[in-house]
Amino acid sequence: MIMEKDLFIKKTDLYFSEEIEAIKRIDKNILYKIACEIEEARKNGKTVFICGNGGSAATASHYCCDFNKGVSGNLEENTNFICLSDNIPTLTAIANDISYDDIFSYQLNNRLRQGDLLFVISGSGNSTNIVKAMEVAKQKGNKIIGLCGYDGGKVKQMADICLHVNVQNMQIVEDLHMIFDHCLMYILSN
Repeated sequence: MIMEKDLFIKKTDLYFSEEIEAIKRIDKNILYKIACEIEEARKNGKTVFICGNGGSAATASHYCCDFNKGVSGNLEENTNFICLSDNIPTLTAIANDISYDDIFSYQLNNRLRQGDLLFVISGSGNSTNIVKAMEVAKQKGNKIIGLCGYDGGKVKQMADICLHVNVQNMQIVEDLHMIFDHCLMYILSN
């Protein structure tokens, strides 16, 4: 037995209630702005580069799948998401030969074109490699969409559009970042 059942249920209820309260505080107007930017990029044949670290890398990859397949399924112009976290040989080569801090910015330097979007996901909002990618996008004049948690960190300060989950719990932050993916997919594919 992992713990007493009543304590397990009490902790589960606490987690769920924290998550529900965090969902209630989300600014749907910002989620709408994100949807509009993604739709504009899709309609104009632009690329959405997306990235994150750890659990946020998995979330970025999931967005890529859901938009390239799920949202694009019945549309004439497909979305073009590229997940900068997905190519492990490229990531490890850049990390080994240059720096882990440059794994995303290095990839963006020669690939980011006018009108493309950078979509970053960072639970803390302060991942150095995410910030450096944002600096490249800013230098090139590209818009940045950010998802973050905690106090928002540098992502909240630098992103053109930022959906901030103002919670001090990484699991809930990451849960909501996935909920945003499925919410956007649901709305944009129906």
